Amino acid sequence: MTQELGSAATPPYPHLLSPLVVRNLHLRNRMVMGAMHTRLESMDQPMARIKAFYRARAEGEIALIITGGISPNLAGRMEDDAPAMTADADLDWHRAIVDAVRGTDTQVCMQLLHAGRYAKFDGCVGPSSQRARINKFAPHVLTTQEVYETIADYASAAKAAIDIGYHAVEIMGSEGYLINEFTAPCTNDRSDEFGGDFEGRIRFPLDIIKAVRQAVGPDFAIIYRISALDLVEGGMTGDETLELARRAEAAGADILNTGIGWHESDVPTVSHNVPRAGWAYAVQRIKEVVTIPVMASNRINAPGVAEDILASSQADLVSMARPLLADPDFARKARLGQANRINTCIACNQACLDNIFKHKTATCLVNPRAGRELDWLTQPTPHPKRIAVVGAGAAGMNFAFSAAERGHHVTLFEAAAETGGQLCLARNVPGKTEFDEMLRYFRGRLAEEQVELKLNCAVTAEQLARGGFDEVVLASGVRPRLPEFLGSHRPDVLRYDQVLSGAATVGERVLILGAGAIAYDMVEFLLGDAPHSPPALDNFAAEYGLDLSAQSAGGRSPRPAQMPARRQVTMLQRSDKRPGASLAMTTGWIRRDKVQRFGVPILTGANIQHIDDVGLHYTAADGSVTTLPFDTVIICAGQEPVRELEAQLKTIAPNLPVHVVGGADKAAELDARRAIEQASRLALEI
Repeated sequence: MTQELGSAATPPYPHLLSPLVVRNLHLRNRMVMGAMHTRLESMDQPMARIKAFYRARAEGEIALIITGGISPNLAGRMEDDAPAMTADADLDWHRAIVDAVRGTDTQVCMQLLHAGRYAKFDGCVGPSSQRARINKFAPHVLTTQEVYETIADYASAAKAAIDIGYHAVEIMGSEGYLINEFTAPCTNDRSDEFGGDFEGRIRFPLDIIKAVRQAVGPDFAIIYRISALDLVEGGMTGDETLELARRAEAAGADILNTGIGWHESDVPTVSHNVPRAGWAYAVQRIKEVVTIPVMASNRINAPGVAEDILASSQADLVSMARPLLADPDFARKARLGQANRINTCIACNQACLDNIFKHKTATCLVNPRAGRELDWLTQPTPHPKRIAVVGAGAAGMNFAFSAAERGHHVTLFEAAAETGGQLCLARNVPGKTEFDEMLRYFRGRLAEEQVELKLNCAVTAEQLARGGFDEVVLASGVRPRLPEFLGSHRPDVLRYDQVLSGAATVGERVLILGAGAIAYDMVEFLLGDAPHSPPALDNFAAEYGLDLSAQSAGGRSPRPAQMPARRQVTMLQRSDKRPGASLAMTTGWIRRDKVQRFGVPILTGANIQHIDDVGLHYTAADGSVTTLPFDTVIICAGQEPVRELEAQLKTIAPNLPVHVVGGADKAAELDARRAIEQASRLALEI
C-alpha cells in the first residue's frame, strides 16, 4: 500500500511555498489551479462529481482554484448548453465548488468568460462582424448599448459570486475571447467609443474592471487575465499590452494573470513541443510595469520550473491547470519535497482538451481517475491474489502498481532490459522528452508498491501456468506490422522501432511507408531537432516566428515558410484519405504543419509493388507505375498485437483467468491513453 515518504525539514521551494495575501485572499502558497472546462456538470450526479473533483485538488494543498469559464450572460456561453451567471441560473453546482474547499486552506475564484465570436452557436456576438476561422458562425456586432449592457452583466455576475461564497473573480481578457477581441486592432473596427484608437479599444476591459470593483466593494479580490501575447497578425503591440496592464491595475485589478495566444493562432502554446516555461519572457515584461502580483501560465508542470520563475522575479504566482488533472496532490508533494512522486502532465492534450472538443468530459492520459473520482475509488481488496503481468509498457506498469496498491501481490515480467515498452521509443522523438516523466513516475510507483519486477525475462505460458498465479494480465504490447512484398526484407528496409531506438543507420534519401502518427513522428525524428532533446526557446521562436522582445504586433516576427531538412524524405500512404487524419484533434495540426514546412511530399493512393536496387516501385491511384530511388525505406504501416500467450494459456491452463490490455488487446495507433485507462480500470475490478 502507498505510504507517506516523509516531509522535508526545510521548504524545498521557498518562493513557491511562501504565502501571499491579496485583499481577502490568503494564499498558502503561490500555486494556482488555472481555469479549465471539465464538463463535469453535464454528467450524472454532477454536484457530487464536481465536489469530489475540486475537493481532491483542495486536499492536495493548491492555494487557489479558478473555475472553468462562466459567462456573464447567455450570449457569451461557449456552447448553447454552457453555464451562464444569469438571474435564473442554476447555482447548485457553484455551491458544490464552494463547498468542496470548505474546511481546507484552499480558496476558490470564479472565472467570468464571455466567448465572443468563439461561441459555437448562431447568435454569437463580437465587436465586429469578422468570423473566427475556427468557428462556422459569424458574430452579430454588439451595439454600443449592448456593450454597456454586457459591462453591467459582468458586474452583476461578480456580485453573485460573492453571494455564492467565492473568494475572488477572474475576468478573462485573453485567448481571443470577447474582451481580447475588443483590445486587438485585427478584430475591432468599431467607430464608437469602444473602438478606433488604443484608448477606445481598451475601454471595454477597463470599464468592466471598474464596474466589477464597484459591485464587489473594496475588499474582494479581482484577477484580470491579460493577453501577454496575442500571437496573431494585427494583435496588440508590446507597448500596448504594458499600458493595458498599468491601466488595469489603476482600474481596480488586484492580480494580473497572463494568457498566451489566441485559439486561432498558428503557434502552439500548451503542447509538449512548447518549451517549459517558454512564455515567461512575456510575463516578466508585464511584472516590471505593475506593482500588483502577476501570474505566469502555460507549460509549467514541475515545482522546480515554477520555483525558477518566481526566484528570477519573472512572476509572483504560477497557474497550472492540466498538471492538477495529472496529479491533484502536486502542491502537497512539492511542500513535502517529493517532486519525484508527482505524476507529471506531459502536455499531450489527448484526454483533456481533445475530450472537451469532442463534447466529452475531461480526464487525463497519465491519471484516468481525474474527473472520475466517484467511480475510480481505490479500496483495499478483500481477497489478495497473486497476479502475473506480462509486459512492462504503459498498460502493464499501470496495472501492476494499481493492483499492488490495492493489496494484490504482483509479479511483472518484461522481456527487455528496462521497463517502458513503446514509451522508450516515443521519448526519442524531438519534443517528446516529457515521456521521461511518465517513465520516471511509473517506475517509481512500481518500486513504491513493491511490485516484483523480472527484467530480461521472456516468460512462457508453461512458466505462467506453473507459477502459482491466480490470474494473468497480458500487457505484451505490439509489434510493427510488416507488409509483405518483394524486397520487403532487404537490409535497407527498416522497421520504425529499429530507427527510433537508434539501432539502425538511415541514409539521405528516405521513403516512409505510412502516414499515421508513427510516420509523422518519424519525420520529426529524421528532420527535426536532435533526438531526445527538450524543446529550446530560441529554436521554437525561430520555427514559429516569435518576437522574443514581445514588442511587435501580436508578439510575432516573420515565420519561415520552409524549414531546413537534413534529408530528402517522402511519405507514401496506401489510402487516398487525407494524410494525418487520425492524428489527435488539438495537436494534429501542429504535426501536419511541421511536415508540410519541412517540404515532405505525401503520396496518397500509393500501392507498393516491389523494391529492388533501382528503387521502390508503386502503383498510383490513376494506375500509373512509378519508381522512387532511395537509400532507406522505413516501414511505419501500423502495428499488430502480441498476444500468442493468450491462446497457449487457454490450452494448457484453461481455468487460469487471463486478461488482455493495452496494445495487446488493440494495437491501432499505439493509443497510450486507452491502454492506461483500460489497465487502471481492470486493476480496480480484480
